[in-house]
This record gives sequence, C-alpha cells and structure tokens, in this order.
Amino acid sequence: MDNLELAKLATEVRKSILTGVYNAKSGHPGGSLSATDMMTFLYFEEMNVDPKNPKDENRDRFVLSKGHVAPALYGVLAEKGFFDKEEIKRLRKPDSFLQGHPDMKHTPGVDMSSGSLGQGISTAVGMALAAKLDNKDYRVYTMLGDGESEEGQVWEAAMFAGNRNLDNLVVIVDYNNLQIDGTLDEVCSPYPFAPKFEAFKFNVISIDGHNFDEIRDALKQARECKGKPTAIIMNTVKGKGVSFMEDNVSWHGSAPNDQQFEQAMEEIEKAGEALCQK
Repeated sequence: MDNLELAKLATEVRKSILTGVYNAKSGHPGGSLSATDMMTFLYFEEMNVDPKNPKDENRDRFVLSKGHVAPALYGVLAEKGFFDKEEIKRLRKPDSFLQGHPDMKHTPGVDMSSGSLGQGISTAVGMALAAKLDNKDYRVYTMLGDGESEEGQVWEAAMFAGNRNLDNLVVIVDYNNLQIDGTLDEVCSPYPFAPKFEAFKFNVISIDGHNFDEIRDALKQARECKGKPTAIIMNTVKGKGVSFMEDNVSWHGSAPNDQQFEQAMEEIEKAGEALCQK
C-alpha cells in the first residue's frame, strides 16, 4: 500500500475518533489523533492480521498499553473490517462493545484488555516470550504513551525483554510531550527515552510518527534486527490534524461540543479532499 492510500485511511480513522468522542461526550481525542498514523500503518501494512480469522494463533499481536486512546484503535479496526463503522457512534454507551478502554472479551480484533497504565507492555513482553517458547513466528507490537512511561513497571518489562533477547517485540512510544496535567517536564519527566531503552539492551530508532516513509523504514529495521527487542520513539503532535487541538493539553481527555466537532470534521474533510486531488 502506498503512502497516499495510507494517508487517506488515516484521515478516515481521524474522522472516526472525532465522531466517537463527540457522540460519547467523553474520551481522549488528543493522544488518539497523535497515534493514528502509526496504528494505520501497523494494521494495513505491517501486521499479519485477518478480520475473518481474528483469533488465528499465528497472527501478529498488538497491545495498546495506553488504553485510553482506544478511539484510534477502534477507528483502525473498523476500517480494517473487524466490525461495522456505525458502531463508532456508540462509543462508551452501556450496551456497546466499544468501551473507554479496549476489551478483549467483547471487541473483535482486540488482543488484550488495557487501560491501567504501565501494564500493557508487560503483557506484550509475555506474548513475545510465549512465541519464542512455542517456536512461533508471530510478532508483538505495543504502543506506550510518553507520560505512561513514568510508570516503573514499564522499565521492569523493558529489562526483562532485553535480557531475554525478544527480537519479536516492538515497543512504540508515542512521544507527543503532553499528558493529562501538562508537559512531561512539568509532571515527572522520563526523558531521555533512547538511552534508557538502550541501557535495557534495545535496538532504538527515533522517527517522525506522522511520516509513513520513516514509519515503514523503522519497522523494517525492527524486523531485521536479531537478538534485541526494538523501541521506536515516534515524535508526534498531540491532536494531529485538528488545528485547535494540536499541541494543546486541554484536549487530552475532553470531548468537542457541537461547534468544535463541526470545525474539526471540516478540517479533516478538507485534508481528505486535498489527498484525493493528488
């Protein structure tokens, strides 16, 4: 799939994020929008997954460790065909299988329930170890928030992964430099990321998380790296694609009102139309 097709898909995912959070009147649009491009690439280019056989034991696994950005994951899964896109409008409704955090028991395509920050990476490490013990070829991908990386459990998991040479594991850090209470420096900075992961025996790659060429190259390097897990530090913009949400911490966990939703969707629509002219 070429970059233009991926960009068009990412635009549709961003529409789903906004639609879901708006209809729910709650949710986390900022980090969902920053994670969209990488998630789109994973599901449409990188990972071996099949919506017709979602429990295939040989499928690649994805764990959304920063589970509060579930709207991005749901948007990608809907585009991939795991469920009807209309379900997005029922995000967080009591009778919907799309809740505020991913639920592996009820949501098609979700490999692990997550939301308690810091725990998803440990699950992903366990999955990667299981693949090694079972002589399976599937790969495991997990996405962390940069603020989430203040959790000590993240680094315990990294230490284990590096010492077990889990080269089938890719840890992706969504580095948008904002968390619920402000910038990471203002809260409890886990910087610098690269030397920390290197100290835990990781292959580390830093990229622009909105550039599909850089995403493609980083994941290729991860596949080719033997004997080490890979950490991809992706520099992103929180709220990417919506002017008034970009790099604005207040959109970490806020839903747009009617006027804001209309403006946001108009901006995303125009971006999509511009892609169609290329």
